[in-house]
Amino acid sequence: MRTSSKLSKKIFSTETEQQLKTVISRAVKFNKSIEELLIAYSKPIPVEDTNIVLENIFAKFHLVAKQLCTRYDNRDTLKVGDEYDVQDLFHGLLQLHFDDIRKELVVPEHAGASSRIDFYLPKEQIAVEVKKTRKELKKKELGDQLIIDIERYQKEENCKMLYCFVYDPDEIVTNPRGFEKDLSKKYGNLLVKVFIVPRRT
Repeated sequence: MRTSSKLSKKIFSTETEQQLKTVISRAVKFNKSIEELLIAYSKPIPVEDTNIVLENIFAKFHLVAKQLCTRYDNRDTLKVGDEYDVQDLFHGLLQLHFDDIRKELVVPEHAGASSRIDFYLPKEQIAVEVKKTRKELKKKELGDQLIIDIERYQKEENCKMLYCFVYDPDEIVTNPRGFEKDLSKKYGNLLVKVFIVPRRT
């Protein structure tokens, strides 16, 4: 028996086939664009951009803290009175820019005692140590504390950079720019930057 149909017979017209090819091509390009977008947003923020974000938070921190003291209708103020207050406010500001923030991560022992990183950004491999000056904490003691912290962070393989953020609203540290310069440098593979705010001449 002879088959009347032919396998080579076209199902669609030439015009329809061309339209289908165009639709499929656009769908493939769209899917590729979505994949590239997802890959881009899944990457960690470049270190250069992270530095700009963090240093901007440092620079604006005092303004934010002062603004919290100005409440509508004489309501109770949100005063940044001690180091825990500084850490809490700083943590909130970090969350505006970073999704993965590790708080109080344990670092290797130093002289028999372990320590905790105040804040750690694992994707960026950046740690932030937060301090607040007080009358009882003299410049020398503050420097000694930061030096001990730096020595501890040097042992943390996944930490490439350490920011030491010192909030000094009462201007207890004399010559703050000199203090920053003395401690801001590279210690082995660890880059350290010290910021004392509010900044003043």
